[in-house]
Amino acid sequence: MTIPKTSAVIGSGTMGPGIAALLARYGSTVRLNDISEEALTRAETACSGASAVLDQLQIPTVPGGSVSYELDLTAALDGADFVIEAVPETIELKKSVLAQIEAAVATDVVIATNTSGIPITDMAASMAHPERFIGMHWSNPPHLIPMIEVIRGDQTSTEVETALVEIVRAFGYEAVVEKEIPGFIENRVLYAIMRECLSLLEQGVATQEDLDTCVKWGIGYKLAVIGPMRLLDMAGLDIYTSVSSYLNPDLSKESGISPLVRELTEQNRLGMKTEDGMYPYGEGDVAAKRADILRGLVTVRKALSEIKPV
Repeated sequence: MTIPKTSAVIGSGTMGPGIAALLARYGSTVRLNDISEEALTRAETACSGASAVLDQLQIPTVPGGSVSYELDLTAALDGADFVIEAVPETIELKKSVLAQIEAAVATDVVIATNTSGIPITDMAASMAHPERFIGMHWSNPPHLIPMIEVIRGDQTSTEVETALVEIVRAFGYEAVVEKEIPGFIENRVLYAIMRECLSLLEQGVATQEDLDTCVKWGIGYKLAVIGPMRLLDMAGLDIYTSVSSYLNPDLSKESGISPLVRELTEQNRLGMKTEDGMYPYGEGDVAAKRADILRGLVTVRKALSEIKPV
């Protein structure tokens, strides 16, 4: 399978518009569905913004692609040969939506979920055709981060996995094929980094700013070019053995939620969405920071695309 002729993206929240914009850029007729006009209005604005980013990346436009905005789920699914479920991260909600999707599409249509960590097998438990259901975890922002995790459930067919990998590669993304595990690879590694950083912050070892600087330039800069497995070879496994022998026992073993994060959450200091979190945000700061982040991601992707994989 290459780029689907007709795609349905169910859920227009954080990820849906970017996914829709990318699929449309590569020639797919995309129906983006949500449950309110307000949500779809926001999605249309977000989709236009995602398309502008794709222009900055100089992604060529394949003729025939488009995005339409549908309140009616059945209309969004009509004739679709590929479906991506991207509703909020609640397994009960996802199961309900998946049941509606299955009732409306042909039995051979691939149904993918953009869950960021809910087990695929659990979501598929009540599906009539779990063999055509698969995890397709995009990284945020989805139109900009060129990597997708492909996760099979216990009953997902090999043919469906192969088809999804082909779709991902058809629009120039890297497909990471992995076994099912809570959180999947990306979030497990990311949350390990954030757990340690929160622990260091809570211990007073460094400020938020210094932690971000250290990870951005001391770790992130390297890892953007050299993956951790290659980095082990570069540093030497003997060096890793020596350092990890005394460092690993001292790393954070927090198995619950960070006390600091819990406190901030209880105070409704949720980050950019409330203009206060790990950092305070004054008037206009959130929009400016988001714009800076977007420009940075575009610049880094352009640079990395010119580097031979290491």
